[in-house]
Amino acid sequence: MKHKASITLILLSMFLATQFIGLFVVNTYAPESLTIINPETGEQEIMMTEGSLPFGLQTPEDEPTPGFFSIIFAFALAFALIFLLMKYKWKLIIRLWFFFVITLALGISINAILQYTSMMNIAIVAIAIATPLAFLKIFHSNVYIHNLTELLIYPGIAAVFVPILTPMSVIAILILISIYDMWAVWRSGIMQKMAKFQMEEIKIFGGFLIPSASDKVKAQIKKLKEKYKGKKMPKKIKQKKFKINLAILGGGDVIFPIITAGVFMQAYSIIPALFVIFGALAGLSSIFLFSKKGKAYPAMPYITTGIFAGLLIWKLFF
Repeated sequence: MKHKASITLILLSMFLATQFIGLFVVNTYAPESLTIINPETGEQEIMMTEGSLPFGLQTPEDEPTPGFFSIIFAFALAFALIFLLMKYKWKLIIRLWFFFVITLALGISINAILQYTSMMNIAIVAIAIATPLAFLKIFHSNVYIHNLTELLIYPGIAAVFVPILTPMSVIAILILISIYDMWAVWRSGIMQKMAKFQMEEIKIFGGFLIPSASDKVKAQIKKLKEKYKGKKMPKKIKQKKFKINLAILGGGDVIFPIITAGVFMQAYSIIPALFVIFGALAGLSSIFLFSKKGKAYPAMPYITTGIFAGLLIWKLFF
């Protein structure tokens, strides 16, 4: 097993929680069907209302077929910009870019939650809540702020992409992303370099992370605390560094299952969306259970395989 059982369960729980939050947010902005009476014929007709994203974001009015190319272009452009900024180490620009994206994504998710309250001007309230959360995450983060905000970031991003995709296009995207993930981790090592740069240089990571210390390190820390209990700890001791293990789950591994589940929910029903989520959970669980410590693995091929298995079961029995 790659991580301790407790750490693995925490990561899987956060993954699953984000998936269900994602379905909630996507469903909040989904088009609704209204039954109206045609005044000329007197017959009942079904009219679809357009989904309405906040902050001036508009869902395309045409068919969602171009969404496949749009999302591939968007992610390719995002990776290209990150690599460029990494090369020249423009840390402030990267932080400001993350701040803008995170604020918008948090705002979309919070706005979805506030729609079920009696509050007025919820979009303004949502962005007012999202902005300081994004600021804390980027400039004054800790493990709690980081992971709690991650729960709302990916559902907000997914709500933007789901309306422009079809089931076939999202399946094609899963295949392409999985192939890219294998190349980026096993061949080029780009993913590891990107994660290292984010965490060490700009102190930001796109995904969940759980720090943990070995029993030996915990014993050393406990011993120091007992030694200096009631005394002033020397500055040299305070600044002493201990080896901490990090269990991480990349943001892409979280968001693509949400997008897939959202697309199938809007195209069919909640049932295939649940098969997508639990299929992705099974795929992710397999990599945690059978991977080895100290080695990097691309999660998307396992997650995609789990999603396809879930969809196959849905097709066969429902």
